[in-house]
Amino acid sequence: MADRRICHPCASVLMAWVILFGATVLPGCGSLEVTRYYERGALATSAPIATEVGKQVLARGGNAFDAAVAVGFALAVVHPTAGNIGGGGFAVIREGATGQIRALDFRETAPGAAFETMYLDSTGSVVAGASTVGARAAGVPGTVAGLFELWQKHGTMPWEELVGMAAILADTGFIVDNSLADNISSYAAELRAFEPTARQFLPGGDPVRAGERLTQKDLAKTLFLIAAEGPNGFYTGKTAQRIEECMTAYGGLITADDLAGYKAVWREPVHFKFDSLDIYSMPPPSSGGLLIGQILKILEPFNFSGMTPKSPKYIHLFCEASRLAFADRSMHLADPDFYGVPVEVLLADSYIRTRRGMISGDHALLSSDVAPGDVAGQESDQTTHYSVCDSDGNMVAVTYTLNSSFGSLLVVDGAGFLLNNEMDDFSLKPGEPNIYGLIGDEANKIQPGKRMLSSMSPTLILKNGQPLMALGAPGGGKIITTVAQAIMSFSRFRLSPGETVTQARVHHQWLPDLLYLERGAFDIDVIQELIRLGHIVEEREPYSDLQLVYVGPDGLMTGASDPRGRGTSGGI
Repeated sequence: MADRRICHPCASVLMAWVILFGATVLPGCGSLEVTRYYERGALATSAPIATEVGKQVLARGGNAFDAAVAVGFALAVVHPTAGNIGGGGFAVIREGATGQIRALDFRETAPGAAFETMYLDSTGSVVAGASTVGARAAGVPGTVAGLFELWQKHGTMPWEELVGMAAILADTGFIVDNSLADNISSYAAELRAFEPTARQFLPGGDPVRAGERLTQKDLAKTLFLIAAEGPNGFYTGKTAQRIEECMTAYGGLITADDLAGYKAVWREPVHFKFDSLDIYSMPPPSSGGLLIGQILKILEPFNFSGMTPKSPKYIHLFCEASRLAFADRSMHLADPDFYGVPVEVLLADSYIRTRRGMISGDHALLSSDVAPGDVAGQESDQTTHYSVCDSDGNMVAVTYTLNSSFGSLLVVDGAGFLLNNEMDDFSLKPGEPNIYGLIGDEANKIQPGKRMLSSMSPTLILKNGQPLMALGAPGGGKIITTVAQAIMSFSRFRLSPGETVTQARVHHQWLPDLLYLERGAFDIDVIQELIRLGHIVEEREPYSDLQLVYVGPDGLMTGASDPRGRGTSGGI
């Protein structure tokens, strides 16, 4: 498929799709959650319009990969807090025809001019905001290259049609719902910091409101270029020139050479067994697959019969396993092209037994007493996830991001897309937490061309060699515990897909030494028991946005979208 011709999209063919999308999702609309099963394909995404795009692709005969590409570009239009062409991410995929499972790395890279101390002042202290706001916070974007690679290897529909849907959606606009309006309003002060950003999301000086139509003409032009020219429409030519001009104007480091040299990379997924399941997740530079594997393998021998996901003993053991896994993350995880990540050791039965032996059922560990495991001498909150499966056995789990909400807050003038602030995911200084409170060390230091460590965890699950589930979530470090809890809930507590995405969540990431509980989701006696066990409990607002597709033994599929977000599921 590498030689498939790319041509200009036909606006007349696509216009009807956009008119439909502008009319089908009204602000404030809600519906009862009903489990529906589909024969040809199912998906779950973080935005209703993106779900409709994916359904239309499946209805036109596209496969799961076609739908995933179209959804990725649609989210860049309708979900600007995280959907993107100016960021990057990961995909774990299964090709139905061969059964082959692979991981696609389109994570951002550090610019060629980046250096280890670029966010430190003369005293060696981290400069507040330097790695999170503006052009200097951005890594070289990978999303366009990643989605093109996914289509080139596995797509069946014309590229220009899949991208053109998003282009015309940006050009003609869509009706803003309450959730997006609230997000833009909440970040209005920050979005005003850069004139191109304010012009796009605060037309006339005020945040776009629910029920209004949001058009993004500059973004549409960029998407039409990508539709017509493939990655060259982004990484070279007018768009690359606009990115370089943005860097010059706002003090960033990305150059035309950085853009032209970007490549998405295929990797072997992390694979481990848990209960009767074969689980495949993202390898480094994501920490997600390894940490999910460590958490589940540490917990596997424990008997949770008679418990629920809200039982204090289960929460205690889950958080102790998470504490140990995140301690390992701080030292042993990084871009494998720059650092020898001990993948096999970290999931080895002997190493897992040693870490499990540190856990007591009677009291919580102190994070100050927990260090990364010794592997010497023995041989990765605003992100978005979507899942797609089809009747041919194709499975796609994609997690991509700008990092924090609206990324660096900087829209590339004339190109209409937000730049990421992924440079904050490097270890800016050993032991210094990033915006998610995650600690890094030497392995994850800034180096030119290096991919920063991530927590994104797109995951596929098979049973007896057959597709069972595709899932993933946003949320910084909480992605890892969200996905791990979902697998535990489905496998051990026998929750349905809908119950799995709804369940109350807990989180522990070693440092800070806090056990997070979703506010209002746990009874006081549960909280008191956790405190008695020695945990420092902190309640926080509901988080993450789990999106999963389940494939039953009869081949029928259903999607489940987290009620905490604005997403939907659907199928054909």
